[in-house]
Amino acid sequence: MTPPGTLEEVAAAGRRARTAHPRLAATSPAAVVEALAAMSRLLVERSDPVLEANRRDVAAAQGVLGDALIDRLRLDPARLARMAGQIETLAGLPDVEPLVGSRRLGGGLVVAERRRPVGVIGANYEARPNVTVDVASQLVKSRNAGVLRTGGAALGSAAALLDEVIGPALSGAGLDPGVLQLIRTPDREAARALVSLPRLVPLVILRGSGETTAALAAEAAAHGVRTLAHADGGGVLYVDAAADRRRALGLIERSLDRLGVCNRLNLLLVAEPLWDELLPAALERLEALGVRPSLPPHDHPLGHEWALDGGNEATVTIAPAGDALDAARVANEETSGIAAAIVTEDHEAAAAFLSAYGGTGAFWNATTRLLDGFELLAAPETGINVDHVPGPRGPVTYRDLHLRQYVVTPEM
Repeated sequence: MTPPGTLEEVAAAGRRARTAHPRLAATSPAAVVEALAAMSRLLVERSDPVLEANRRDVAAAQGVLGDALIDRLRLDPARLARMAGQIETLAGLPDVEPLVGSRRLGGGLVVAERRRPVGVIGANYEARPNVTVDVASQLVKSRNAGVLRTGGAALGSAAALLDEVIGPALSGAGLDPGVLQLIRTPDREAARALVSLPRLVPLVILRGSGETTAALAAEAAAHGVRTLAHADGGGVLYVDAAADRRRALGLIERSLDRLGVCNRLNLLLVAEPLWDELLPAALERLEALGVRPSLPPHDHPLGHEWALDGGNEATVTIAPAGDALDAARVANEETSGIAAAIVTEDHEAAAAFLSAYGGTGAFWNATTRLLDGFELLAAPETGINVDHVPGPRGPVTYRDLHLRQYVVTPEM
């Protein structure tokens, strides 16, 4: 049971966000652009206190988190500059058009389909400081208030980003900085509290490990809170018998540039006719990258996500596949369905794979690392939704954080 003090802290944050929301919902596009542009600028101008807070977080995480998780936690001037560039791009993207369309109903009436902000959206996410900025910027762009909770390892960084960058940017644009609230306790029970307040926070974005996110989603459902979940990852790369060998090895390397992210190479499938030829070169490439292969027979599920396996993040599962359809079947049945790629020069094999694979992102001669909101949609994401339901699926951006509403009025 969530301690009363923690529940009240989260509820108070929800109330503050709800109070501040009407002003954001009614603000002009110019004010939103000004706020986002200021966020981009302040990420650079106020980098010193942000980086100092991050250094303290990283130092505290040494010996507690694995190398890949510390890499996700760490900020540096280059990463801040990339974050700033993404927010600058977001500022220039068009707002979501409120009016989708309309039609006459007869009897002198007209129905209009509109989009409107959710109101207050919660976000519970892993210890990655960049996600604080990604989510905050998406909420402002979509005219939603927010209550943010990050992993305790990144709390100092998140607080510095709110206090030094996001809050001042909102204030400078004439907006109430209270529209974005950060839960400033590392108490994990705050996550349970966040998904238990349907009247204050009706929708919560969930990111993180599969087990934790699944438990929070179940808790949310019990309280009537809707969720957008980003839990399981693990990209698949299938090397077809007709693959260009050099291209295949290059994609293996490009898919492992970061080990703690959800869209990295997790399962390498090799066509059986190519197994004996490609495997030695693939193992050599993995060794050069400092990545350990998990070879058959496996003592774990094929889709085991190494990015979430502390201490074993630098691992890739390798297995044979009969052909493109067999590879798609394995990707569908054994993995989360986040992303799968085929490497081949055979157009028919590629078409068969892309048609059979039902996951969120399907790629041909490209890396699954491209499954990212900014890479695919030119907008930062709040997460990647792999649910098999209508609605936001794949990278979730500001365009997805709205509700559909039908308004019936007399015909004018």
